[in-house]
Amino acid sequence: MVEDIVRTWVAGWAVSRRTSPPVEKPWGLYIEVVGNANEVGRHVLPEADELLVRSAAASVSVPRTWMKMPAEPEQIESWLPQGWAWAESGHLMAVDLMATDPVAPEGYTATVETIGGVTYARVLDAAGEQAAQGQMASLGEAVVVDQVVTEEAHRRRGLGNFVMRTLADRALEEGAVLGVLGATDAGRALYETLGWKKHTTLAECVYRP
Repeated sequence: MVEDIVRTWVAGWAVSRRTSPPVEKPWGLYIEVVGNANEVGRHVLPEADELLVRSAAASVSVPRTWMKMPAEPEQIESWLPQGWAWAESGHLMAVDLMATDPVAPEGYTATVETIGGVTYARVLDAAGEQAAQGQMASLGEAVVVDQVVTEEAHRRRGLGNFVMRTLADRALEEGAVLGVLGATDAGRALYETLGWKKHTTLAECVYRP
């Protein structure tokens, strides 16, 4: 189950960020990342097997290449050669989608549009400025939610909740039944209030020789 969710997340992330599709490798998947000063590419391992982790790490020679896998950092730390630095771990989450017919909080309006397999939800304030946003990539029966952000001045007003529910309703309209995302600690707290469940920690490290 975790391996399937990892693969769904990787495929959807690539669609959402409009990168090239993931490339199959002996240890998992590789995504080239363009236009990011902090990341040139990422290896994502669907399972945290010692031989696979060592093989993936040994294949990397380009600085700012990331590696992510479903594991606690302490589980795999001894498997990594020198040159790898830890980043903040994430959380891989999923939910069975449900319709809730959300209404934008008072003083805000929302727009939803789909372009090339990616649906964008944006919340605007009374002045027409963006207050919150989120997007999702459609993969048939699954969607991958990404880039959910509420601007600092508009936080704690239920906008993140509204964006997530708006995306879920649109996903259901398009025939999806499963939602998947990668969350930070702060994001996880919001998503759990909406019924999302954590399936695994995502250990994240970057090659910085």
